[in-house]
Amino acid sequence: MTQFFVETSWLLPVYGLMGAVLSLPWSTGLVRRTGPRPAVYLNIAMTLLAFGHGLLAFRGIWNQGSQELLFSWFDFADLHLTLALDISVLNLGALELITGLSLLAQVFALGYLEKDWALARFYGLMGFFEAAMSGLVLSGSLFVSYSLLEMLTLSTYLLVGFWYAQPLVVTAARDAFLTKRIGDVLLLMGVVALASLAGSLNFNDLYEWVKVEELAPAMATLLGLALIAGPIGKCAQFPL
Repeated sequence: MTQFFVETSWLLPVYGLMGAVLSLPWSTGLVRRTGPRPAVYLNIAMTLLAFGHGLLAFRGIWNQGSQELLFSWFDFADLHLTLALDISVLNLGALELITGLSLLAQVFALGYLEKDWALARFYGLMGFFEAAMSGLVLSGSLFVSYSLLEMLTLSTYLLVGFWYAQPLVVTAARDAFLTKRIGDVLLLMGVVALASLAGSLNFNDLYEWVKVEELAPAMATLLGLALIAGPIGKCAQFPL
């Protein structure tokens, strides 16, 4: 039975995204009569489902070793892009941490933001953020990781600027967004360069490629700096 949950682990990031999408009628103001509470309960339910599904998948993968799920979605000439997910004890453990903390944050916010007029929008953004984080820890491809980091950049900007009526909040959100833009450019340069050199962005393929490929010292240094400097800038570790 647990094998089923392992094979459907690709659904884990979808739960948070479903919560964000289902919150739209309340967060956009299309539904007002019921108040924002239904959006809150929908997102909490989706997070609970993700946590429970992840726990069962974690139990199933414990004695099996890591598995890779591949979904080919773009194939043209020499460019082959696949949606690769790495299902392992480490990745599922990190995902359980993410969904568990997200669940605690949502329960706390239910009391802290109870009277806030944009409560549904906050929970929709939390679902979007959770989906991006969950997908990131399961990602088995540098291309997928970069795409999900872009989702995290957007969701972080929207969460930091949640109370956008306050000028100081808008300034903080803008500064966070611009800082992450620096990381985006550097990381994108590294991803494009690595794709042209290795011919693949899947982590398992890159592990095999790096064992046999001999790069010039200057190229290896620049490539490493781009891949390292990107996450540093995106995670606001510099210049803070």
